[in-house]
Amino acid sequence: MLIDADNVPHSKIAEILAELSKYGTANIRRAYGDWASEGLKNWKDKLHDFAIRPAQQFSYSTGKNATDIALVIDTMEHLYTQKLEAFCIASSDADFTPLVMQLRANGHEV
Repeated sequence: MLIDADNVPHSKIAEILAELSKYGTANIRRAYGDWASEGLKNWKDKLHDFAIRPAQQFSYSTGKNATDIALVIDTMEHLYTQKLEAFCIASSDADFTPLVMQLRANGHEV
């Protein structure tokens, strides 16, 4: 489970994990964002409660999608280095559509 914390509310994590548990175990749990930003301050307890590893991504330029790029890089690394059955990309950002298509083309459920 790879979470775009910039686009997913912390209040939805329990619901997302409950849905994922119907399909298996989310062994990898990461959330991407700039954890020093005001917008992500409420995530801290959720990260701890649900054993989600925060992946720090500084906002180097205003309006750019550095968090999205970090999530994509890690996803591709998992695709080619681990034997995972499925991926969960948690985001409301349609920019991840090509990533989903690539994962499916490689035989994975998304």
